[in-house]
Amino acid sequence: MHTYDEPVYLISIVSKILDIHPQTLRQYERENLICPSRSGGRIRLYSQRDIDRIKLILRLTRELGVNLAGVDIILRLKENVDSMENEIAGLRHEVAKAKNSHSVSPDKALVTKRSIYEMIIFED
Repeated sequence: MHTYDEPVYLISIVSKILDIHPQTLRQYERENLICPSRSGGRIRLYSQRDIDRIKLILRLTRELGVNLAGVDIILRLKENVDSMENEIAGLRHEVAKAKNSHSVSPDKALVTKRSIYEMIIFED
């Protein structure tokens, strides 16, 4: 079994799986909506992550009527939201760790405000 990010599918296989023309995949690549890996011989290789992204693009264009410029904006916003959610999860983990260890580094202070802990960083 291959990993989610491992590029293993040829363009012909992806086009059959998704029932789209290979030129559509090339167009998505020209529009920078997808970026498949390339083999040594410059053959496009798609991962499962790429296929899932293409499925999202197809859903936006076919079912919701979004044009490719709109799809580009939506995908960028989705990436920003995902990044912020990861950052928030990391910060929550840091706060929980600081709360459980009962020790805070000298450059940070733990402040209680209505039972919500906030991390405040003091700079010298």
